[in-house]
Amino acid sequence: MASVAPFTLFLKWAPHNLSLQSCRSNSSKFSQKFLGFGKVSSLSIYGNGFSSSRRRSIFTCSASNNESNSSDEISSTAKIRSEVLTPFRSVRMFFYLAFMASGGLGTLIAVTQLIGALANPFRADEVPEILKGLGIDVAAVSIFAFLYSRENKAKNAQIARLSREENLSNLKVRIVDQKTIPISSLRGIARLVILAGPGSFIAESYKLSEPFTERLVERGVLVVPFATDGELPTFEFDESEDMKDLTSKRKRLWQLLPFNISEWSKWIDEQKKLANVSSDSPVYMSLRMDGRVRGSGVGYPPWNAFVAQLPPVKGLWSGLLDGMDGRV
Repeated sequence: MASVAPFTLFLKWAPHNLSLQSCRSNSSKFSQKFLGFGKVSSLSIYGNGFSSSRRRSIFTCSASNNESNSSDEISSTAKIRSEVLTPFRSVRMFFYLAFMASGGLGTLIAVTQLIGALANPFRADEVPEILKGLGIDVAAVSIFAFLYSRENKAKNAQIARLSREENLSNLKVRIVDQKTIPISSLRGIARLVILAGPGSFIAESYKLSEPFTERLVERGVLVVPFATDGELPTFEFDESEDMKDLTSKRKRLWQLLPFNISEWSKWIDEQKKLANVSSDSPVYMSLRMDGRVRGSGVGYPPWNAFVAQLPPVKGLWSGLLDGMDGRV
């Protein structure tokens, strides 16, 4: 895919007033279960639009063609994950091949016997029995060939899906203090919800998430908004004393931004093509704790469904239910 022109994001944050818990450089886990915020400059919400008098920060995400693998390449990691998720598939496929070979050998023997019986009038009474055995062998080969084909298609589809998820895990996000990390660093820590659409779609999704902020944060949800038209809205928050706790959680929920716009755009466009979704449709995608895609759809994300289906990541069931991300 050809490079695209550099894309500039205008953020109305004051980075020098922001702090984030440190990230381990040689580990895929952060020092805390959640990504948190320190002191953040005061921002406010004005009606339907977003505005602020704070200093505007600018950073440029330039295109790069060598930071991630092509989605057509099947990584060894995807193959290993496929084996882990379906450990008995290879065993089943081996037995299907063995049964096919056995049936094929029986068919060859039966055909040879049938030819000999048809050529010898004295063996005419053996023909019905030979035909019966031949029919059983052909049916067995056909059934096991069908089962093998179905299993192989499922395997290829799973590996392709896991490979796309590995490509997604290599994409990078920028935290508000301008630290850049790959999505794979958030495995086991957060459930990402990726939004891709015009700025108006991102802004409305932001507003719709407000009633569910506390429960989404409790479930480890973090949002990655990707503005396909380049008009990423500024997320502003009520800094009044009464709203201090809620504001802190909303900042935590919306603290990630895509980094390297060309790679994000390429990956999202490929997913839309695979799903037969028009390129200009706003979409969302939710990920499990382990980085696998949990669900996706066109339109606004169902925040209420996430709250209802996802277990909290703290408390008695913390850790035990990390992989049980609700109904898919």
